[in-house]
Amino acid sequence: MATFGQRLREIRNEHNLTQKQFAKMFQLSESAIGMYERDEREPSFKLTNEIADQFNVSTDYLLGRTDNPRPTDYGDDIDPKEIAEFEVFVNNPNHGIFFRDYLSAPEERKKELLQFWRFIREAEKDRKPGDRQGE
Repeated sequence: MATFGQRLREIRNEHNLTQKQFAKMFQLSESAIGMYERDEREPSFKLTNEIADQFNVSTDYLLGRTDNPRPTDYGDDIDPKEIAEFEVFVNNPNHGIFFRDYLSAPEERKKELLQFWRFIREAEKDRKPGDRQGE
């Protein structure tokens, strides 16, 4: 699989952007882009998400976890930003036990886990710190 740096360079070149132009898009220095492309520096979650959103690719693609650049098609009712939010939730060590196999799961299982997360998110949306689960 490719590295973040390779994917970044690939995307930049596909869009005919110089390192300077690309850096300006994300308010970074040209040297930072060069370091990312040489895999000398790792991006923040925020930057990874911003690049994914800007170029309509998945964060998994940027990070070299898949060769499929487009977000998984879960259907019209699921927004790619929701997928990104879910992946942040899944990667949180406090939440990830149940969802730990999400990234390597087959597409059908990913859909099931996403639906389960939606249920949890909705049920817990008004819960405040210190409230017991389900109250």
